[in-house]
Amino acid sequence: MKKNFEQKYHEVEQRHFWFKARRNYILQLLKNEDRSSTILDIGCSSGWLLKDLEQAGFEKKNLYGIDISQKAIINCKQKGLDNCYEMSAESIQIKQKFDIIIASDCLEHIEHDQSTLKHWHEKLNSNGKIFVFVPAFMSLWSPHDEVNLHYRRYRKNQLTTLLKNSNFNIISSGYWNFFLFGPLFVYRFFSNKFSSHKNSTTSGDLNDLGSFNPILLWLLNTENKLLKFITFPFGISTYVIAKK
Repeated sequence: MKKNFEQKYHEVEQRHFWFKARRNYILQLLKNEDRSSTILDIGCSSGWLLKDLEQAGFEKKNLYGIDISQKAIINCKQKGLDNCYEMSAESIQIKQKFDIIIASDCLEHIEHDQSTLKHWHEKLNSNGKIFVFVPAFMSLWSPHDEVNLHYRRYRKNQLTTLLKNSNFNIISSGYWNFFLFGPLFVYRFFSNKFSSHKNSTTSGDLNDLGSFNPILLWLLNTENKLLKFITFPFGISTYVIAKK
């Protein structure tokens, strides 16, 4: 991501409703996993998910993170997350193999996504699981994607096919952030149509939401609970859970 956007990202990622709700959903998905599992968070940023996993009872010594950002890894180290490294997701230079890999909003930053997924497959232990989240639908493409240096957005079937072609066995797939899809689609449609700042390098969609932040967090946490029982037909993000 572009440097001025990265600074804003690190400032808000702990409390911003989007990131908190996403972390909450990942914790929900990992609720029944063995607490001694070795876990790699690809694109770990400042380590907030790793800290949440530690607080949920996963063993700190088995929690690893990588990020291409030097600042992100500095932030992780300041939190006492010693197993975090500045490293490309396309070439993970950790000898350790993992029981669980989490790649949340990471694959869209990588030009060669298929070969990268095959590499991630190699880094899993036998029967290991991978949890991949990515932005959904090119119709939602906006300056936010550009400042994030995204290559693409995905549909669920595209992401599923990529993982199948990388020798993963699909456990489940779906869309996330269904409730906000309509408002965001309308906002981005008109912004893309009429805005003269398509190459903006400011804060993307990370504006200060003030009192709306806890309301939106509650909304997405409610959606997280509903996802235990239903599958939504579309959303702002899509995800696949798969097994080696």
